[in-house]
Amino acid sequence: MSDTGIILYDVADRVATITLNRPDKLNAWSPEMEAAFRAAVERAAADDAARAIVVTGAGKGFCAGADLAPGPDGKPRPRVQPPFSADDFGQRYSYLLGVAKPVVAAINGAAAGVGLCLALYCDMRFMAEGAKLTTAFVRRGLIAEHGSAWMLPRLIGAMNAMDLLLSGRVVEAAEAEAMGLVRALPREGFAEAVHARAAELAELSSPRAMAIIKRQVWHGLSQSLAAATQTSNEEQMKCFATEDYAEGVASFREKRKPAFTGR
Repeated sequence: MSDTGIILYDVADRVATITLNRPDKLNAWSPEMEAAFRAAVERAAADDAARAIVVTGAGKGFCAGADLAPGPDGKPRPRVQPPFSADDFGQRYSYLLGVAKPVVAAINGAAAGVGLCLALYCDMRFMAEGAKLTTAFVRRGLIAEHGSAWMLPRLIGAMNAMDLLLSGRVVEAAEAEAMGLVRALPREGFAEAVHARAAELAELSSPRAMAIIKRQVWHGLSQSLAAATQTSNEEQMKCFATEDYAEGVASFREKRKPAFTGR
């Protein structure tokens, strides 16, 4: 395990686990944590030993949102507006959508504000039974930050998105699952259960195919059906010439687990 203090990095069973590590503050988000987290994601994306990525929090919380500790003058710390980028996958947290490996959020406890936004940009979200989430913004005098007003309607529909964003109310795992936002898992053995789900992807799914499918899904949110279908047709034809396709067929015929190379 690699430990930068506020971020932990570990690889097991071809799964890289990135842990937010400020448990005494419910992993409240700080500029230092943001920089360390992005470095860890880049490391996992380039790590040949990892084919899936799990993001979770240490202790009782996932991420309780931005660290609201006041500055030296006793006032809220000023926010710095990120520079504009026209790239959908080049925004402050949307870069997670462009990582060519599945990114799985293991929401072990409270997720609020930017902590919830972080989970929205993961490809899959698992949540421990009884854990709670909230958008929180409107109750702090803020609007829907970090593209959450774009992501939420696409994930759970406009009415559910309006409910969460306009009210800022607290939602437990069972209700979040009913909305389609998360998959709820028992609290006991939660981390192990999420790891097993991610390890299954790493072991049984072609890394090349996963990367392309992920790109299809997220690009597809802003594509026409015709464009998305054309993309799938082109990518499918490329698959037939790959090692992973040959191995996928062979492993099926031979009734064994595949040994994909990603090529």
